[in-house]
Amino acid sequence: MPLQPAVDDLAASLGRPVLLEDHAQSVLAYSEQNGPMDDVRRDSILRRHTPRDVRTRFRRAGIFEARGPLRVPGSSGVLPRVCVPVRHRDRLLGFLWLIDEPAMPDAEVERAEESAAGLARTLLHDVLAAGVTTQREQAAVARILSGDDPEAAQILVDEGGFPPLPVTVLVVRGPRETVADGLLAARLKLTTRHLARADHGVLVCAGRVNPADVPALFAGQVVVGVGDTRPSLSAAADSYAEAMHASLVASRVPGFAPVASWASLGVYRMLAAVPAEAIHAGVRRLLVFPELVGTLETYLDLAGSAVDTSKALRLHRTTLYYRLQRVAELTGMNLKNGDERLTLHLSLKLARLHGLFQ
Repeated sequence: MPLQPAVDDLAASLGRPVLLEDHAQSVLAYSEQNGPMDDVRRDSILRRHTPRDVRTRFRRAGIFEARGPLRVPGSSGVLPRVCVPVRHRDRLLGFLWLIDEPAMPDAEVERAEESAAGLARTLLHDVLAAGVTTQREQAAVARILSGDDPEAAQILVDEGGFPPLPVTVLVVRGPRETVADGLLAARLKLTTRHLARADHGVLVCAGRVNPADVPALFAGQVVVGVGDTRPSLSAAADSYAEAMHASLVASRVPGFAPVASWASLGVYRMLAAVPAEAIHAGVRRLLVFPELVGTLETYLDLAGSAVDTSKALRLHRTTLYYRLQRVAELTGMNLKNGDERLTLHLSLKLARLHGLFQ
């Protein structure tokens, strides 16, 4: 049932005014006034948004944490209310507000709770169809990730209902439609805000995220980078930078897909800030010979062991030595020199990181 008829039906059955808000406490629907009224209800209806000081007061009363009906006492000209959180599973979608004067009997509170379950299904559909976040939320998330607007985090907490918790950023890469579907699905399972960009999606998640749990959040051919957890939203830009780099590693380096965390990147973490221009010129010459590149990388990954490399590549030892000789000729490097081997090894990793070979 559409939201407005559902709210009207509930108000008629209870004989008291009803108001429905989304998770950001913007007014979605309200019944006609047929009982006691205060300035909060009038201002919320006229402005389509609960005043900021009242939102703060209601938040302190525990409405975001509530899993069932919550009575909010009245004071200072504000009538007592019953708040029924509208949730789909554990995902908070909005709030159902009822004036609690005269006090609601338990049976009426139960009826409101039953109505909230139906409203949750309608809100879930509307949330998915609308892309989940408002333009103001999207703008706040973008500013948070830029790292140059300290007030944006408070906007998302105050107006977007984002809990003031530690934050972890995930970057998702893959086909655009698959990424978009994954962002929406993940948001229903986690407390997040998301942002879709040209070549990737971003999830700003409340709390810590275990990388081992991430694959279950997404379906389809995507890779995900997970940044380190930061203590607050205002530091999310650092987690975002780490998640961006981790997602590139997951998309370009075998063994890291489908999920790479910043903490697990090893040498690729060290190379995060190294530009492609640092790649040794000899390695650049070698890149046009994929067979030699693969042989050299395996040889260096196996600590220069000819025996292990021959087994791994199923090469005759004579063929391996021939290829390594060609590598030395093309790169101008001595594979028996530790420093030069290290230069080649790091240059290969950097070339892979920058997508110069698969």
